[in-house]
Amino acid sequence: MTRHCQNCGEPWIISGQPGRGEVCMKCRADLRVCLNCASYDLRVAQQCRERRAEPVLEKAVGNFCEYFEFARRKWVPKEVKTSREAAARAHFKNLLGD
Repeated sequence: MTRHCQNCGEPWIISGQPGRGEVCMKCRADLRVCLNCASYDLRVAQQCRERRAEPVLEKAVGNFCEYFEFARRKWVPKEVKTSREAAARAHFKNLLGD
């Protein structure tokens, strides 16, 4: 489990949380974004488990959230699709007749 850029997977090796202007050294993506936060969850309202946080519209853009905590997780490249996602896509294609 590592803290890494949600865009390219480059590990964050500096201790502490990234600041508002911190960017990934590899892909230059913002690091203090909802997609990198431990409270980010697609299944809850506003995609955030922290109830006190202000709603953020752009989840992949740097923000000023005071409840940000850099998530520790296993890096999975975007190209790798989960079996659930692949099954949903296959079912959708069947519905459309592709």
